Amino acid sequence: MDSDTRVDRPFGLLAELTYRCPLACAYCSNPLELAAYDDEMSTAEWQRVFTEAAEMGVLQCHLSGGEPLLRRDLTDLVRTAADLGMYTNLVTSAIGFSRSRAEGLKEAGLDHVQVSVQADEPSTSDRIAGIPSFERKLKAAAVVKDLDWPLTVNVVLHRQNIDRVAEIIALVEELDADRIELANTQYYGWAWRNRAALLPSRDQLAGAEEVVRAARERLKGRMEILHVLPDYYSEYPKPCMGGWAARQLTVAPNGDALPCPAAQTLPLPRASVREDSLKAIWEDSPMFTAFRGTGWMQDPCRTCDRRELDFGGCRCQAFQLTGDPARTDPVCHLSPDHHLVTDAVEVANAAGRQADEELVPRPHRA
Repeated sequence: MDSDTRVDRPFGLLAELTYRCPLACAYCSNPLELAAYDDEMSTAEWQRVFTEAAEMGVLQCHLSGGEPLLRRDLTDLVRTAADLGMYTNLVTSAIGFSRSRAEGLKEAGLDHVQVSVQADEPSTSDRIAGIPSFERKLKAAAVVKDLDWPLTVNVVLHRQNIDRVAEIIALVEELDADRIELANTQYYGWAWRNRAALLPSRDQLAGAEEVVRAARERLKGRMEILHVLPDYYSEYPKPCMGGWAARQLTVAPNGDALPCPAAQTLPLPRASVREDSLKAIWEDSPMFTAFRGTGWMQDPCRTCDRRELDFGGCRCQAFQLTGDPARTDPVCHLSPDHHLVTDAVEVANAAGRQADEELVPRPHRA
């Protein structure tokens, strides 16, 4: 880290309460070695983390997983975060989102619900999710709206569903959602293992972009549409998490503190809220200081005019593709390793639709 790098306060906390999940999505970004996270933090430990986060100035608390509804103490955790003044967002598959559970969360102060949907057709959605779940998701979305919550519907796009973006948007419109996130798969965890079957072609992406542009115009003022393109088709990388350890932090089920959800893959000393305060970790731990600012950069990032715009891209992606987390993200067309991405894109564009049986599902852990 540069000696003059300013350490800002974090804005958002992603609390990954558990990696247990009833679904088996092949694009899941959770770690491959899920057993390492079975020793989940207790209610009291999470409440202490929330308190420390609020004292640091965190304003948003995103409750995620896995499936956070599998935590029996979820209502208590929501109440703690709400009482501390943080905006609370539940990121859920909606499995287990009964009306009685929803009413308890509403009473506890939950501000927002984000429901994942895998596709617009029941058979396709259930196949991608790994279990019959489509109808339960629709019922949960109806409960969210009936209880007067803002509703975001999240749809992870990939080769298996991207050709039906128009129908997916139409379904979400019928659900009266306030916002839809069309997020192309990012290749970490199980998605990395299944990259060959998930990475869409240029033609698929171009078709989806055209549909999204038209829908944004038609639904302007009624429903916000966020469309996140896959990194592999970008000229420049995204500024990962707004910059390494600049605005966001993640706490995993076992207490590991991370600058982003995928950072457990990096060869950096582990930081745990079970061993240190969140403030000490944020300000001083190697996990958070290693790539903060620009002083760590190699060329071409070091002399690039975009170095304070995209911060060299994703450190986890750089490590995954090159073995060196300090390398320029190979997504960048200026990277000496850019061929690693163009080769993957070439394969995706040369191949037809991958056979569904090639997908390796994430194991059920309920």
